[in-house]
Amino acid sequence: MSYFAALALAVGLGTAFAAFGCGIGQGIAVRGALEGVARQPEAGGRILTMMIIGLALIESLTIYALVLGFLLLGRLPTAEAVLQAIGG
Repeated sequence: MSYFAALALAVGLGTAFAAFGCGIGQGIAVRGALEGVARQPEAGGRILTMMIIGLALIESLTIYALVLGFLLLGRLPTAEAVLQAIGG
């Protein structure tokens, strides 16, 4: 039973930590892009393009964590199976 409890915690916390980390990374990336545009406004188009590509790569990590969470969620037993296992 403790295996399933740990699995349920891993699903919830893993996705939350991934989203938190990616949010921090995206904030740092946007800050750097804004600083770059402030220093060289004529390079704004190139900086924007590179920033969007970087943000897409950062966001893909959160999507991978979400997919992994759904896969792990499928390994959890149903409520009926848990009640049957404990004899309820």
